[in-house]
Amino acid sequence: MTGFLLLTVIYIAFISLGLPDALLGVSWPLMHVEFNAPISMAGWIFMTIAAGTILSSLLSGRLLERFDTKQVTFGSGLVTALCLLGFYAAPSLIWLFVLSIPLGLGAGAVDAALNHYVAENYKAHHMNWLHCFWGVGATGGPLVMAGVLTESGWRDGYLIVALIQFALAFLLLLSFPLWKRENKTEPFTLERQETAVTALERKMPKGLSYALATFLLYCGIEALIGLWASSYLVQMKQFSVATAATWVSIYYGSITLGRFLSGFLSFRFTNRQMIRLGQTLALIGSLVFLIPATGTMLVGLICIGLGLAPIYPSMLHETPQRFGKERAKRLMGFQMAFAYTGSTFLPPLFGLIVSQTSLGLFPLVTVLIMLGMLLNTERLNVIMHQLSKEELT
Repeated sequence: MTGFLLLTVIYIAFISLGLPDALLGVSWPLMHVEFNAPISMAGWIFMTIAAGTILSSLLSGRLLERFDTKQVTFGSGLVTALCLLGFYAAPSLIWLFVLSIPLGLGAGAVDAALNHYVAENYKAHHMNWLHCFWGVGATGGPLVMAGVLTESGWRDGYLIVALIQFALAFLLLLSFPLWKRENKTEPFTLERQETAVTALERKMPKGLSYALATFLLYCGIEALIGLWASSYLVQMKQFSVATAATWVSIYYGSITLGRFLSGFLSFRFTNRQMIRLGQTLALIGSLVFLIPATGTMLVGLICIGLGLAPIYPSMLHETPQRFGKERAKRLMGFQMAFAYTGSTFLPPLFGLIVSQTSLGLFPLVTVLIMLGMLLNTERLNVIMHQLSKEELT
C-alpha cells in the first residue's frame, strides 16, 4: 500500500513538472505585446529556461549524493512555484529572463531525480506511464491559460498554475514518510567524469552519432511545436489566442494519450518497431498539417502528438540493446545532453529564422525535421543490423 501511495505521489510530481512547460508558448502572443518585445524573443526566454534545465541535470548527481530524492523533488517544486508567481508579477521583460534561470534549474533537478528513483525502485513499464503523466501536466497548463486569456489575461494563468504548484509541493512534503531510505553512492568526481569521456572518445560505438542526432531532433521538434504552434495559428491562420492555446493543449494531450497506450503496446512490439511507427505517424501528421483546411490541420496536429509519444521512451529503453549494457549508463548521459541541446537551441533558432522571414515556414520546417529524424533512425537500424550479422559470422 505504501508503494502504491508513493508511486501516486511520484506521478503527481511529474504532472507538476509538465504544467509550466507550454505556458510561455500559448501566452506569448499577448505577453510580447504587453512587454513591447519582438515575437522572436520567446525563443530566447525558452532557451534561458532550457539552459537552467541542462545545468541542473548535469549537477543532479551531486545533489542526489547530498540530498534524498524526496528533498530534491520538494525543493525543486517549491522553486518552480515561486518562479511562476514571479512571472505573474513580472514588471518588465528583464524579469522574465531572471526568473527563467531558477525555473529551469528546478525543472531539471526534479526530472533527473524522479527518473533515477523510478528506474531504481519500479518496473520498466512505469517509466512510460511516468512520462505520460508529464503529458497530463503539459496538457493542463495550456487549458488553464486558455480559460483565462480572454477575460483575465495571461498573468492570471501563471498565478493559477503557481498556486497549483504550491499545493503539489505541500503534498510532496506530506509524503516524506513514504519514501524509501536511499543509499549514498561514491561521488562522481571530475576525475572519474574525465575518464569516462576519454573512454568514449577512444572507442565511439558505431551508429552513436545517428542516435545522438535523433535525440536532438526529437526533443527539438517537440519543443518547437509547443512554443511556436500557437503564434503560427494566431498570426498566419487568424485563430483567437484562446483557440490556439486549446490546439496546443490538444497536441500535448495527444502525446499524453499516446504514451499511455505505448505502455501497453510495448508488451507486444519491440522498441525499434515502436520508434519506426511513431516517427512514420509523426511525419504523416506533419504533412497533413500542411493542408490549410482547419479540420485537416487539427487531425495532423493530433497525429503528430500520437506519433511523437513512443519515440523518446523507446529510444532510452533501446540504448542497452544498441550499444551494450556496459556502455549504456555512460551513453545515456550523452544522449540526454543532446536531447536537451535540441530543445534548447532549435526553438530559438527557428525564432531567429522567423524574424528574418515568416512564421509561414512553421509547417515546412516541421516536415523537414520529422523526415531527418526518420532517416537518422533508419540509418542507425541498418548499422545495427550489419553489426548483428558480423557477430553471427
